[in-house]
Amino acid sequence: MSVTIYTTPSCGYCKMAKEWLQQRGISFTEYNVAADMRRAEEMVRKSGQMGVPVIDIDGKIIVGFNKPEIEKYLHH
Repeated sequence: MSVTIYTTPSCGYCKMAKEWLQQRGISFTEYNVAADMRRAEEMVRKSGQMGVPVIDIDGKIIVGFNKPEIEKYLHH
């Protein structure tokens, strides 16, 4: 399972999403889109918008810290 999270340092929901994933032992790759324009463009291409967090679970895109959606796509 591949989990990527696009974040910014000032985003409270990004921090909550990362802590939530860590508490469940789910490893993820984090990209700071405030500092990395290439990743920011990739995030917009995937999600169609600028809001963070954007979470990519095996190609399924979840915009925002939407726990029911995240749980739906996590394979345990």
